[in-house]
Amino acid sequence: MKSLPRPVRLSAVAALAALCLAPVPQPLAAPDPVWQNLSSKRGELPTPPGGSTQQTGAVVADFDRDGLNDFILSFRQKPPALVWYRRNATGWDQYVIEQDYLTIEAGGALYDIDGDGDLDVVFGGDWQSSDVWWWENPAPDFDQNTPWKRHPIKKGGKTQHHDQVFGDFLGTGKPQLAFWNQQAKTLFLAEIPTDPRAAESWPLIEVVSGTTAGSTPYTEGMSAFDVDADGKVDLLAYNAWYKHTGGKSFKPVKLADEGGLIFAGYFKPSRYPQIVISPGDGQGRLQLYECTGDPGKPTDWKGRDLIGREVIHGHSLQLGDVNRDGYLDILAAEMAKWREKEPGPDHPGATAWILYGDGQGNFRKTELVVGHGWHEARLADLDGDGDLDVLNKPYTWETPRVDVWLNNGTGASAAVGRRETERP
Repeated sequence: MKSLPRPVRLSAVAALAALCLAPVPQPLAAPDPVWQNLSSKRGELPTPPGGSTQQTGAVVADFDRDGLNDFILSFRQKPPALVWYRRNATGWDQYVIEQDYLTIEAGGALYDIDGDGDLDVVFGGDWQSSDVWWWENPAPDFDQNTPWKRHPIKKGGKTQHHDQVFGDFLGTGKPQLAFWNQQAKTLFLAEIPTDPRAAESWPLIEVVSGTTAGSTPYTEGMSAFDVDADGKVDLLAYNAWYKHTGGKSFKPVKLADEGGLIFAGYFKPSRYPQIVISPGDGQGRLQLYECTGDPGKPTDWKGRDLIGREVIHGHSLQLGDVNRDGYLDILAAEMAKWREKEPGPDHPGATAWILYGDGQGNFRKTELVVGHGWHEARLADLDGDGDLDVLNKPYTWETPRVDVWLNNGTGASAAVGRRETERP
């Protein structure tokens, strides 16, 4: 019988060399989502009621605490002014939040203002209004024909309040509401009163006044993030972030000459986050800003173009892990129509992009769709299956209209059952 060859024994050094020379398996890139578009134009979502052709704000959250996200849209041409799209087992039901005619501006913010355990909603008036309001969530007593109670935050003064966000910018242990007042050229903080339901207005603090907007129509854009990694949330607005310096004072750290929608996040391993800015009501470059030294020094922030051309009225910017590979991605999109009195689109080639991040600060640019009008789009799980979907409602393109883009449809993990807040 022929003897078998002895196994070859490698020394530790040889074994290590062989291991180093062997090809290293690389992780497979996450596949791009296959998007399922649902549109009110095809009857797949309820058409926004009232017939308003000017759709302004949009916010997404679980307003009824059933574990599923809903969304609220605002309108300024005809009543109703606010409509809640409440998720059900097969789609969405409409509830009127504000039945009256109000000229609501783009933006919107969410917080449990009255401390009763559910999310209330804030919107501000446009160039025709000097007011900012909040609506009291009536959970669990929801009725499709019973509006939510409206309360004042700001009454009088200059008009237009484009964008709001909540955050504890003063370090008091309780968030404040930050909002732009464009015609006052002022960025305000509003402190929540002890009894917000009874208050006729909220105390206001000027963060910065006399703002300039360069070639864009006005300053806009707002978000909250810990920019300097000191454990405290900071305010980002237009082209700067604002460092709280004590008391009610802030130091603006300017990132760019012009700004717009602005968000921060970690696109690569680094001590400080990166900041993304896209033009809103104007045009310019979609820029990613990285800190090269001291985040408190404007000269230590360096920007780079992510699209390769000017973004035209890029009134949609969101950050999130769209393809679920563990890395942060960017959704950016353009308006197709912004002039209300013109019959056709202003920008027929309006594009929506998804820039897939690789976790090292690089991006792979893809086009979600070309030729649609985008305005205040939101990234959120809209069907309860655990991935990020897209909500879009154009401003005045083919309006009234609302679209949802489901990420790989609705997966098996979706759980839509009886609402926990509903009574038997």
